[in-house]
Amino acid sequence: MRILLVEDDPATRTLLENTLIAHHYNVEIAVDGQIALDLATQFDYDLVLLDIDMPELDGIRVCQRLRTQGYQIPILLLTAKDRATDRIMGLDAGADDYMIKPFNLPELLARMRALLRRGSTTVASVVTWENLQLDRRENEIRYGQQLLRLTPKEFGILELLLLHPQRIFSRAALIDRLWERDEPPTESAISSHIKAIRQKLRTAGASQDLIETMYGFGYRLRPLETGAPAKSQAAAVGAEPQAAAETAETVMLGLWERFKESFTEQIHLLSQVIVAFQEGKLTPDLRQAAQQTAHKLVGSLGVYGFPQGSTLAKQIEDILRPDRSLSMADNLQMAAWVADLKQELNREPVFKQPDSAAIAPSPPLPLTPSPLVLVVDDDEILAQGLQAEASARSLQIEVAANLAAADQILDQTLPDVILLDLTFSPSNEDGLTWLAALKQQYPQLPVLVFTGRDSLCDRVAAARLGAKAFLQKPIAPAQIFQAIQDSLHQSKAPVLYRPQSVIGQVMVVDDDPVILHRLSSILSPWGLQVTPLLDPTRFWEVLTTTVPDLLILDVEMPGFNGIELCQVVRNDPRWGNLPILFLTAHHDAETIVQAFAVGGDDYIRKPVLEPELIARVLNRLEPGQIRRQQLVSALMKPSPR
Repeated sequence: MRILLVEDDPATRTLLENTLIAHHYNVEIAVDGQIALDLATQFDYDLVLLDIDMPELDGIRVCQRLRTQGYQIPILLLTAKDRATDRIMGLDAGADDYMIKPFNLPELLARMRALLRRGSTTVASVVTWENLQLDRRENEIRYGQQLLRLTPKEFGILELLLLHPQRIFSRAALIDRLWERDEPPTESAISSHIKAIRQKLRTAGASQDLIETMYGFGYRLRPLETGAPAKSQAAAVGAEPQAAAETAETVMLGLWERFKESFTEQIHLLSQVIVAFQEGKLTPDLRQAAQQTAHKLVGSLGVYGFPQGSTLAKQIEDILRPDRSLSMADNLQMAAWVADLKQELNREPVFKQPDSAAIAPSPPLPLTPSPLVLVVDDDEILAQGLQAEASARSLQIEVAANLAAADQILDQTLPDVILLDLTFSPSNEDGLTWLAALKQQYPQLPVLVFTGRDSLCDRVAAARLGAKAFLQKPIAPAQIFQAIQDSLHQSKAPVLYRPQSVIGQVMVVDDDPVILHRLSSILSPWGLQVTPLLDPTRFWEVLTTTVPDLLILDVEMPGFNGIELCQVVRNDPRWGNLPILFLTAHHDAETIVQAFAVGGDDYIRKPVLEPELIARVLNRLEPGQIRRQQLVSALMKPSPR
C-alpha cells in the first residue's frame, strides 16, 4: 500500500514515517500543501495522511482542492484542534476520517486499515463473478450476453457486491455507501431493491439466487462452487512455511526490543506497591493500577516469548484483587514474584512453534481474502504482538483498545472473528455486557473470549452468550491462532436450511439475552425476521418502528412487565388485533388467567421447546399479512387533531 504523508513537523513526520514503514507501507513525504497537491495529482496513492495545521496552504484547502478535482482516494486528517467546528470543516471538505493530536499510533493504524479496506476496489476494468460481468468502462452489468436494465441504485448495489465479493454488506452499510446523508431510505427499501435485482437476474437466465441473504448480517454474492484448492492456495493458508515463521519471529524480536523498556516500567509499578504497603501508604488507586498492569502483563508476556513471566504476573494479579485482604505474607510473596519477573525479563525471549502432535492443524480454508480478526483488548503491547504474527498465518488483525472503539469498527466493517477480553480500564467496562448486546445484533458472529479471568461464573456466562471458546491468559500465540482458525472453519459450516423469503416479523421482549438469542436462532430459519428487545423501556419506540406481525412478551421484566406492555398494546386501537404470546416460567393458574385477561392470545412455558414455539408462532401468523397491511395503512394516516 502506498501512502502520501503530508506533515511539516519533522519530529511527527519521522515518527509516522518509521511507524508506517515498519508496518510494510510504502511512504512518500510532502512537507507542505502545494507539494502534496502536486504529488497527489501526478501519482497514484492508496491513502493520504494529511496534517491540517500547515503554513500557507493548509490541510483543509488541500482536501477541498483534491475533492473538487474528483480525487477519490481516502484522506485521513491529522489535527491538534479538538473543536467540533474544526472537525466539521474537515469532514465537509471531503475527508474520510480525522485523528486528534497527540494520537495513539495503534488507533491511527487501525483507522488507516479501515479506510483502505473501504476504499479498495478491483483494479480490473471488467469484473466477473460466475456469469455476471461488470464493465466499469461502459458502466454496465451483464448476465451472460444479456444486458441488465438496472436503476441507478440497483446498479450501485450490484456493483458494490461484485467489487467486494467476499464481504457481507448490512442494509445500513449499503445506505451509507450509496445514498446521500440528507436523504437516506428505510432499510425496507433496501430489501425492495435487492428483490428487484434478483428478479432481473432470474429474467436474464440465472438458475439460482446469486445474492445470498446472511440472516442477522446482510447480503453478499453467493460463494462460487470451487474444486480442489490450487497449489498457491495451499501454500498461503495451509501449513505455515518456514520462511514466514522466521519472518514473524524476526518481527517479534524487533517489537520486543522496542517495548522492553515499557515492560520494565510496568514491573517498576508493581515494585511501588510492595514499598507502599511496607510503609502503610498503599492507596486503592495505586493497588487498582497495579492490578490492571499485572493483568496486561499476563497476556502480553506470553505473546513476547515469556510464558513463565505470564504465570508470575497472573499470581500477582490474583493477590491484588480488590476483594482480597492484603497481608504481610502476601506482600513478601509478591516481592519474590516481582524479583523473579525481573530476572525472567533479563533472559532472551523464546518463540516456539506449536508441536504438530499437540495441536492438530485445521483443513485449509478456501482461497479468499485474509480473514479479519477484531481484537478487543486494552493491552496495546499484546495486540501488536498478535498483529506481528498474524501476517504469517494469512490473517488480518484489527485492534480496538476499548468497547467504544470496537463499536466504531463494527459500524464500518464486519470481522470474521472477534477476540474479546472481559476486563478494561476503566473497570466499569465489562466484556460480558458488551457480548450480550453484540449477540443481539450479530448472533452468528464467532466470538472467542480471551481473558485473565478464570471463574466458573465467567465461563458459564460466556457459554450462555454464545462464545465459541474461552481462552485464559497466559496462553501461547499458537493456541490463540489455532482457536481462531477452528472458529473460522465452524462458521463456514453449511446451513441446514435457509428460507427463500421473509414470511413474517416477530418482536421478542425479554430481559434475558440468552432467551433472546435462543428464540432468534429457532425462528429465523423459518423465514421469520426477529427483532429482539432487551430493554422494555424502549418497547413503544421499537414496536412502532418495526411494525411486527406478532409479539412475544416475557411476563416478568424490570421496569415494565409483559402484562403491562400487553395492556398498552390493547389500549391502542391501531394495535388491538396484534397477536401476543406470553413467555413465562410460571405454570400456576393465576399467571395464566391474568395473561389471557389482559388480552394475550397464547402463552409458552419456559424452558422453551422448539417444536411447540414454532407451531404456536406459525399458527398465529397465518392471517398476519392482511393484518400487517391494514396496520401499516393505519399508521401512515395523519393523527386527528
